[in-house]
Amino acid sequence: MKPVVVRNIERADSNAIGTFAALGTSTVHEALGRSGLMKPYMRPIWSGAQIAGPAVTVLAQPGDNWMLHVAIEQCQAGDVVVVGCTADNTDGMFGELLATSMRARGVKGLVIDAGCRDVMALKDMGFPVWSRAISSKGTVKSTLGAVNVPVVCAGVNVEPGDAVVADDDGVVVVPKKLAVETAQKAQKRHDDEDGKRRRLAAGELGLDMYNMREALQKAGLRYVDRPEDV
Repeated sequence: MKPVVVRNIERADSNAIGTFAALGTSTVHEALGRSGLMKPYMRPIWSGAQIAGPAVTVLAQPGDNWMLHVAIEQCQAGDVVVVGCTADNTDGMFGELLATSMRARGVKGLVIDAGCRDVMALKDMGFPVWSRAISSKGTVKSTLGAVNVPVVCAGVNVEPGDAVVADDDGVVVVPKKLAVETAQKAQKRHDDEDGKRRRLAAGELGLDMYNMREALQKAGLRYVDRPEDV
């Protein structure tokens, strides 16, 4: 890894990102062919946040948040900072002061494959974070990393400018070259689900709506009237 900061990156289509923000991770994940989902240990530090934005990526050393400070200068309004570490780590690499600085740049939130602290303060200020852990353990500023290079965060490769979608269900990354296509598929899926939702609310069973009965019978499912008939 070269210690480098890439100043100019191509960001995912803004209209696609707006669609992702409205639809959420589960719909986007399905529209992307069930790919791009970070490992489920990545959880929001407080519930109810839902964001989407292009990634400013950070490759950091474990227990060292120096490069997060470096990355803030490269952020634009609407960005989401994504931090991968060179080794597994749960130290509290991010807190209230860094969030205050990111907010001043218009950053929407942070995704970090490490620890976060100052949770109450972050919740009060409404700054969303998805992290691997919550830990009071502090960090140092001594070893260089990189900014706006490809990183692996919670099992997903993230390129600078990729669309990041995060909510209570997790974090999904959409490659920027697929953002527009995926947004169209996600919107269609959402619209289709609206119709299904109305039918289910009216009492129709999924068994009938999805025409499952014949397939279940072919698969060998039997219905009996009494336990002794099994």
